[in-house]
This record gives sequence, structure tokens and C-alpha cells, in this order.
Amino acid sequence: MSNVNPVSLIATKRDGDALSDDDLTALVDGYTEGAVPDYQMSAFLMAAYLNGLSAREAAALTEAMLASGTRIDLSDVPGTKVGKHSTGGVGDKVSPILVPLVASCGVPVAKLSGRGLGHTGGTIDKLESIPDFRTDLSVDQYRRQVADVRGVIAGQTGEVAPADKKIYALRDVTATVDSIPLIAASIMSKKLAEGNDALVLDVKCGRGAFMKTDAEARTLAETLVAIGAEHDMPVAAVMTNMDVPLGRAVGNWPEIREAIACLRGEHADTTLMKIVRGLAGEMIALGGEAETPEEGRARAREAIENGAALDRFRRLVEAQGGDPSVVEDPEIRPNSAPVAEVTAPPRAHGYVADLDALSVGQATVELGAGRQTKAAPVDPVAGLTRLKKPGDPVEPGAVLARLHASGSPDLDAVRAAVRDAYAFADAPPSTAPALKARYDTQGWTSLSEPHADPV
Repeated sequence: MSNVNPVSLIATKRDGDALSDDDLTALVDGYTEGAVPDYQMSAFLMAAYLNGLSAREAAALTEAMLASGTRIDLSDVPGTKVGKHSTGGVGDKVSPILVPLVASCGVPVAKLSGRGLGHTGGTIDKLESIPDFRTDLSVDQYRRQVADVRGVIAGQTGEVAPADKKIYALRDVTATVDSIPLIAASIMSKKLAEGNDALVLDVKCGRGAFMKTDAEARTLAETLVAIGAEHDMPVAAVMTNMDVPLGRAVGNWPEIREAIACLRGEHADTTLMKIVRGLAGEMIALGGEAETPEEGRARAREAIENGAALDRFRRLVEAQGGDPSVVEDPEIRPNSAPVAEVTAPPRAHGYVADLDALSVGQATVELGAGRQTKAAPVDPVAGLTRLKKPGDPVEPGAVLARLHASGSPDLDAVRAAVRDAYAFADAPPSTAPALKARYDTQGWTSLSEPHADPV
């Protein structure tokens, strides 16, 4: 058992002083073993949130969480394994599209994902909205699937970074999610454990992300890449826009349904697919299946067009016990029909000028798609679909969104919240770039280029 005095460590961080590597290891070990209760770890997390952690403390916290469990060995799987992680955003259904897409291009992808945090959805909750889909794979099952399917998306097992799994859930309900060092330590403890040889990070930036400003996003990207370098893992971070929801669906099954449509090639020129192809290009290049990210993006587009990516997604669903019939026909998913609509107010003339991603994410939680307490279940079908987005024409009474829920949320309150998230104007707004910048150990590269693609 760990020998730790949590009160002393909490007081040290409360007063703004630094903790040693041994202090952080003892605290993490104590929490993992149950000697430190939730309320004391919550106090530490709040102190760290308010006073920050130094680069040294963040690295030590990462190492302590990584060492709390097993590092998966995928060395017997041929090829360069490339992982992916997103820092979270509203409507972010990139992973269910990206993992099978990259795998279909010959690059093995092993991914451990989490559940929803705050107003942002979690990939595990989304995939579990597919009937019978299993994310609770053992390490052996995870390893076999990477070898057989070339792609896997699983939840954290008790063997991999168990400290992070416990702390991750606690951060969600203690308002300590959006802390750069806590985010970085959480991400990299999982990414270093999941068995990949390289990593691509999608660092979301904007109102719907945890990083609201470019400066915050850049700091997080630099912190993550530096931790990767310390562990001899090549890491590329791509900063992407998250001011408005990504895609036209928010929620668990609503986003999986949209992901399936994307894999069918139905939304090829949207901002969502620009981001998917941008990340895919990086992963395919790091995996050695393309000379450059640009060549990788071209390969990704081809894999969508020829059906290889959709076929790989179907194989992934079947391998993890999911019902493949909903991939073929998403309409047959039970309880997925809309239960209400949000209509445009009398002031809505011309075009949608703006849509606040944070407000939309919070409204989706109210529908039942997210958690407000640590142990709360989620409604797999709850969410929003057919969102009107900036640049879309609008008139009074037009449908702005459709609401989905199998429970009994306050639909009037959700309608009002979604309606208030919209702004309207006589002329269409300018469109922000989907891909903002790229960072690796060589430094920053701008990716921002004006474009007129739909969002």
C-alpha cells in the first residue's frame, strides 16, 4: 500500500508550491489503491486547476498514471502503429470515421477512448449506442483485433492506466476538466500505454472546446508533443476549429449515424471531412504508407470513394460484437426518431450567422446525452440532428434542429437553449478554416487557408 499524507500534499498545491515526483507518485498510487478517497483527490485536482502544475509536475503525473497499469505490447503486429487522440469538442465524431479509414489504407490503429467529459461527448459512449457494441475488451482481445482488423477502439481496461480512468471520471464532475497540465497528463498516460509507435493529436480550439483560445491550444499542443518526445514517440499535433459544432449532429447515436454517412462518401467536402482527411494524411504518412501528409490525404479520399473505409468500419463493428445491420441501414435503430423540433424565431431572416458550440453541447447534456454526475447513465439516442449551420439560409419558422431522446427531458427548455445558441444576419458569414496549424518537434506550421466549403 502507498504511504501518503494527502492533506499535506493538498495544502502544498493549495498554497501554490510544487510537488516532487515522489509526492505525485505516492498520491496517484494511493488513489489507485483506495487509500486516498475521492474527496481528497477532488481537493487536489481543484488546487492543481487553480494554481497549475509545472512542466516537471505534469511529466511526473503522466509517468505516475502510466506506471499504475500495463503498457500494451503490439510489437508482434506488422507495420508502424499510429494512434490518434482528440482533446474533445461538440459534435466530434472524427474517431469512428478516422480509425477505419486509416486502417483501410494499411496503417494499424490502436485506440483507447474515454466517455463524455462535461459538454463534450465521448467516443466510447458514441460507439456503445450501436446495439451490442462492446468496448470493454481485454488486452488480449485488443491486441488480436489490431492484428486481424488493423483497427480497434476500446475503453480503458483495468489494466491500462487505471489511475487515469479514476481521475478522468472525477474531473468530469468536479469542474476540473479544462486544465492544460491535467489534460496533457491524462491524454499521454493513455497514449503511451496503448501500444502505438507514433501519435497524431487533434487539438480543438474555440468556444466548444476545452481550449478556448489559440494561445491555450498552442500551449497544450506543445506540452503533449514534449511529453511524447521524452518517451521517444513521434507526435504531430493539428490544431482544428471548434467554434461551431462539428457536423450537423450532436449526441451519441446521432453522431454515429452521421459518421456512417461520411464513410459512405455523403459529406465529402464538409469541414468535418476536411479535418478527417487532414488527420488521416498525418497518420498515413507517419505509418509509412505515404511519403507526405498531402499524399496521405489523397489516399484517404480514395478509400472513402472506393468503399474500403466503410467496409473496414463494418468489420470493426462486427469484431466488437456490434449489430452490423445498423451500418447497412441506420434507420432501423430503435427509438431513434426525432421527438421534437426547434424552429427559427421571427427575427430569423437571411442566413445563420453563428451557432455557439458550447451552448449546443450543454443543451445536448440536458437531453440526456451527457453526464451531470459521475455514475449517471447516458441516453444512447439523445441528441440533435439536422442542425442548421452558419451560412445556411433561414426564415422564420424554419427547422433549426431536430431533438432526439428516449427519456423525459424538459423539451421546452432545450428548445429555448438551442434557439438562443443561434444568431442571424442578412448576409452569409465568412467561413473559418477547419485546419489552423500543425506542431511537432520542429515547430509550428500554419495550415489556415480561406475556403468556401460548407460546414
